[in-house]
Amino acid sequence: MFTVEDGLGVRDSIPGLDCKNLFLNDKKGVIWLIVMPADKRAFMNKLEKTLQSARLSFGAPALLLEVLGVTPGTVSPFALLNDREKRVRVVLDRDMMEASVVNYHPLRNTASTALKTEDLLKFVKSLGYDPIVADCGA
Repeated sequence: MFTVEDGLGVRDSIPGLDCKNLFLNDKKGVIWLIVMPADKRAFMNKLEKTLQSARLSFGAPALLLEVLGVTPGTVSPFALLNDREKRVRVVLDRDMMEASVVNYHPLRNTASTALKTEDLLKFVKSLGYDPIVADCGA
């Protein structure tokens, strides 16, 4: 599954909140991983203000592969394992963090992995990130 829409119908059989991941970069070269509920719409201008970032845009596939070691459609918080230089700033959506269980691709888009939200936070922090928890959309 490459998009949220690809998973419609299939996701309903998996317990937990389905999530999406946006690999973005801004005009100043800062790289962002926005992790949020699959059904929540991100508004770039709102994110820019919330994160105090320069103009946001989707990161190029070559940059995604270089930094997180994955290709479009397979982005997930688990890919942070590949960010050896800690170039990515991680943003976790506030609504998502209120769910008890969340679902992500396990570095491939042929499966989903469920974990407790508290374990997601522990995982991200164990990699040396200090994630921002913010409202990422509407």
